[in-house]
Amino acid sequence: MPDIRIMRVYDPASPDDGLRVLVDRLWPRGVTKEKLQAAMWLKASAPSTELRKWFGHDRSKWQEFRHRYLAELDKGFEGEQALLDEARKGRVTLLYAARDPECNHALVLREHLLARAEKRPK
Repeated sequence: MPDIRIMRVYDPASPDDGLRVLVDRLWPRGVTKEKLQAAMWLKASAPSTELRKWFGHDRSKWQEFRHRYLAELDKGFEGEQALLDEARKGRVTLLYAARDPECNHALVLREHLLARAEKRPK
């Protein structure tokens, strides 16, 4: 099973993070490339601009957001297979900027990637 974790971009980097991957469509405010220490930036893995704006981090829309975002992810995205391959080799940490640790797209992306990993042979 791939080792995929999530972490806010504002939390300090650690060697235990493994491969750090930014999964936001927009670069996080106030964070330098040096501070972020991300090996990859997968903009295509983030929710569409329309979906992101519709959701607006409104918890009352969380379940519908999750459903719509999973539908977007089911179409695949550039870099998905490479990300899964890296997660099979070692830990991958998905970096996101949202304030809410319980309702953010990185949780849904992690869920999607783990489900895809179970379906595909190694």
